[in-house]
Amino acid sequence: MKITALFIIVIFVFTSCIPTKIAPKIETYKLMVAKKFKKGLPKQNAFIFEDPKDANHFYTYINNKFKRDYIDVESNVPILIDGETYSLSFYETERETKTINLVPILVDAKREQNGNNPILESAHTSRLKGNYYLVLTVFDENLKNCLSEDYKNKDLVSKHLEKIRIEYLNTYNYEELLFTKKNQL
Repeated sequence: MKITALFIIVIFVFTSCIPTKIAPKIETYKLMVAKKFKKGLPKQNAFIFEDPKDANHFYTYINNKFKRDYIDVESNVPILIDGETYSLSFYETERETKTINLVPILVDAKREQNGNNPILESAHTSRLKGNYYLVLTVFDENLKNCLSEDYKNKDLVSKHLEKIRIEYLNTYNYEELLFTKKNQL
């Protein structure tokens, strides 16, 4: 009985890591205040989704889709939804999963207790995985946040952003977008 308990404790300690930050898994998209999603983002309601592609792909997609000629691609891009013009801005951001690893901490604690310097400080925490996200905000001509709960066309705008998300994820040659007559969905 004592051997089994000791074995379980040893296995637990040697395989233990405690998550301190967890990158959220977003299946499709999430509507929420961007600043609550990650510090440093604006305190605006936003359309947020995971970006499985490499950095700057969305930038290239928006540049080509809306024929921006690499000018003001990330902010105030005019988009047309049901005959009304809105301004689209986006942010690329990363959220990480970080853990505290118990074994290196215990080893270093024992070494320090014996008067030795710690040798595993760099292994006390680890970054397991990071996810990249795109955070989109949309404003109307009166500078009202179109994704806020009380905005009259919130559902229409979020459906349009969902179409943009799907097209972006399914498009691999962004140059093709330059040759489409219609730059709106």
